[in-house]
Amino acid sequence: MHGSVHPLQPVIPPSVEALGVVVHRSHVPVWMPWPLPVGWLFTGVAYAGDDRSGGRATAVACSGPGPLGGIGELLLIAEELGVGLGARYAGIDGPDPGPGMAIDKPPQAKVLAAGRPTPLWHVSGAPHDRAVFAGEARGLWLWAIVWPEQSGLLMYDELVLTDLRDAGAEVELLPCGALTPRLLS
Repeated sequence: MHGSVHPLQPVIPPSVEALGVVVHRSHVPVWMPWPLPVGWLFTGVAYAGDDRSGGRATAVACSGPGPLGGIGELLLIAEELGVGLGARYAGIDGPDPGPGMAIDKPPQAKVLAAGRPTPLWHVSGAPHDRAVFAGEARGLWLWAIVWPEQSGLLMYDELVLTDLRDAGAEVELLPCGALTPRLLS
């Protein structure tokens, strides 16, 4: 009924080596804020797909000081249409943002994804503990999910996202933190 279902692979604890494995298997971007905001760390990566077809959706987690104090967490997801990984972490039904994304209004946030201005719209219908934004980059869904909801202010600063498949040796200097439980839930 829903077409092919790409399996979610086990979540990989944060390390440069583990990130490299996902980057090499992925057929979709592996988005990372680059440079990371001051004080932020890479806190995990997951992907959906198998060894034959490769990664069809990726999720990269980062955490650090929230704009209003406390700890903020950011999950960036790139996925092919219909995979549903972004919707899963956003806490909404269906494989994509659906009617919760009002594209008839101006976007609420913009990022620079692989050098291109990329609008993101707020997605309604998500649980109140997070802010969810979605848009399109490189012909694929780009989701930005931020915990707690007030840390969504981070999205109003123009983040620069790099596809780690195109990154160079500077990735070796990526600061890693503890695995976020957000990827496991």
